[in-house]
Amino acid sequence: MRNSFVVILFFATVVLFAQEQELSQAQKDSIVRANPTMIDLKTVTVTPFKQSPERQPQVKENVIFVGKKNEVLKLSAITANLTTNNAREVFSRVPGVTVWENDGSGIQINIGVRGLSPNRSWELNTRQNGYDISSDVFGYPEAYYNPPLEAVENIELVRGGASLQFGPQFGGMVNYVLKREQKRKFAFETQNTVGSYNLMSSYNSIGGKINKFSYFAYNHFRSADGWRENSAYKVRNSHLFLEYAFTKNTKLSAEYTNMDYSMQQAGGLTDQQFKENSRQSSRERNWFGTPWNVFSVNFDTQISSSLKSNTKLFGLVGERNSVGFLGTPNILDAINPATNDYSNRRVDRDFYKNFGIENRNTYNYAVGKSQNTLAFGVRMYKAETRRQQEGKGTTASDFDLTVAERFPRDLNFKTENVAFFAENHFKVTENFSVVPGVRYEYITSSGDGRFGVSSGNDIPFQNEKLTRHQPLFGLGMEYKLGSTNIYGNITQAFRPVLFSDITPPAVTDVVDPNLRDASGYNADLGYRGTVKGFLNFDFSLFYLSYNNRIGGVRQFLNNDPAQGTFLFRTNLGETVNKGIEAFVNMNITQFFDVEKTYGNIDVFLTSSFIDSRYTDFKISTATGSAPNTMITETNLAGNRVENAPRYIHNFGISWSKTDFSATLQYKTSGKIFTDANNTTSPSANGVTGLLDGYEVLDLSAEYKFLKNYNIRTGINNLTNENYATRRAGGYPGPGILPGEGRTFVVSIGARF
Repeated sequence: MRNSFVVILFFATVVLFAQEQELSQAQKDSIVRANPTMIDLKTVTVTPFKQSPERQPQVKENVIFVGKKNEVLKLSAITANLTTNNAREVFSRVPGVTVWENDGSGIQINIGVRGLSPNRSWELNTRQNGYDISSDVFGYPEAYYNPPLEAVENIELVRGGASLQFGPQFGGMVNYVLKREQKRKFAFETQNTVGSYNLMSSYNSIGGKINKFSYFAYNHFRSADGWRENSAYKVRNSHLFLEYAFTKNTKLSAEYTNMDYSMQQAGGLTDQQFKENSRQSSRERNWFGTPWNVFSVNFDTQISSSLKSNTKLFGLVGERNSVGFLGTPNILDAINPATNDYSNRRVDRDFYKNFGIENRNTYNYAVGKSQNTLAFGVRMYKAETRRQQEGKGTTASDFDLTVAERFPRDLNFKTENVAFFAENHFKVTENFSVVPGVRYEYITSSGDGRFGVSSGNDIPFQNEKLTRHQPLFGLGMEYKLGSTNIYGNITQAFRPVLFSDITPPAVTDVVDPNLRDASGYNADLGYRGTVKGFLNFDFSLFYLSYNNRIGGVRQFLNNDPAQGTFLFRTNLGETVNKGIEAFVNMNITQFFDVEKTYGNIDVFLTSSFIDSRYTDFKISTATGSAPNTMITETNLAGNRVENAPRYIHNFGISWSKTDFSATLQYKTSGKIFTDANNTTSPSANGVTGLLDGYEVLDLSAEYKFLKNYNIRTGINNLTNENYATRRAGGYPGPGILPGEGRTFVVSIGARF
């Protein structure tokens, strides 16, 4: 409570500063009329903040951002460990971001916002250069791929109101914008890194612009043994971009990205194992890999002075491959004395293909003296997933996906989607804007194949085709106060039924044929802006309603206790996430007007308080044995949502002068329950139980010399904190997944 009061008091002070810092246009006009000899100079915006997030303009790339909570992280201005994609450092300047740290490889970035699950960023619409990079946006939205951050120029985030323009995900949209070279005919960049546990990384790129032709390509390779035992990995990313400008306003481009990696999965630990030695692992035979290919063709044109259009054709071809022993960590993966060999491992494979086309347009028009903007578009998308699971693998220890027999579970899923969307920016006055919007989604999902094998006979997958017509509505508002603004937004969202929802673990489970998509809405109310060139801030309240969550209830077979029970998967209830998000960056030397002497000293704080609870969620348990089986029903109303910390705070200080910069940052995150029952005591296998909060300190620095060269260094987890961000029930290994202890990197780079 005390912390909340301090944050509120601080931002009340900011409001007072902001209101003083610039006169309204009406006041300026009045002063000029009273003093006809006075010259009214145009306002010049000074941006001294070196590492502070920027915000999107009102309209960019045919998208309206008025009234929406958004951030732009400019990575070239952030001193952080980009080599291993350290999300904890990079996203520290965005309030309310939860990061799951499965391993130190950085191959997958797992982030969530506002108490939503960070699992492979699946509550976010994840994009690269504006197109989708997840497996299946509607059926399996997990992002197994993200670009190496050394190749990324900006990371763009939009919360809440993103659902109308980018799709219905509750968490919003995150977009990785890759680097481009548009000024010189030829440019070369290299960054080569070594670090703890045999980390070796090399990023190399070329790019340029020759008359109307532009190009960019990079290759990135990284490998390490890993901080934990059995966590070695190798990853390679390659990318090619080509563009031809027919005119200044008409461009055609194409790009292709290929990623391939293999990594050992050290698996989870019991609580006792975690306390004894969090680096230990007994899973040397567990492997994971996802060859990934994404491509797009992009056409930009300005049809008239008022009408702009962009069309993206995009696609993905990828795989998800895993092999290993999936027992809980209290069960050893040991050699069987009877066979003198290990047990057979389990093999799971997914194959993804998706293709889409997305058209976005903006039309500018005047109503009286007011200039308004209509943003509208259409999207068509088709995805196919083949899922092969529970294969009987080899008894070997290498990354071998060979199966001795056919896969017991072999399924095919298809998704088709057509969407129309429109938002209109109405400038009611010079300072006040209103943005209503609508999106219409048509989605069909279907599946077929073999769900399992019983006594040598196939169990067919019983799935009816699901067809949905889903309209979404939203309203945003923004009022300017000088260089600050008050913004608000309320937008509907929904989460389509996923493949995992209709393929429960056990063949005896039954799926409700009337299963509905999760639905709800996001609401934001905030105040943001800059003050006198030394302060950048964003303070907001949020409310997220998440209805029709899917779960299981126990029922009797044929309503007869003597025949046993089955698990019925259906829509069970609602959760509500609400809280405060605050960001402030203050340039101390700018405030005291001593930056010429001491350089730039920036202090930043991101703070979020999250109250995430079930408001209605029925569950049931079966006790006893037939014919005396009893089913007890309870409601989780009031329980906290799993994996949602009560608070996440980041504090950092950055100093830069001439060619040197350094950042020291501190993160603290609250305790989390890891299951909906809010189990406090840890289970013997480490799968459930309360996880303590943690505090981590990171230090990064960079020195640029001889104009074109740089040396970067960093120490992550400076105090060697023993902590964990999650427990897993399955992949990447049941149990506690520890965060990394102290590690360091040293990097040398050049740009010509």
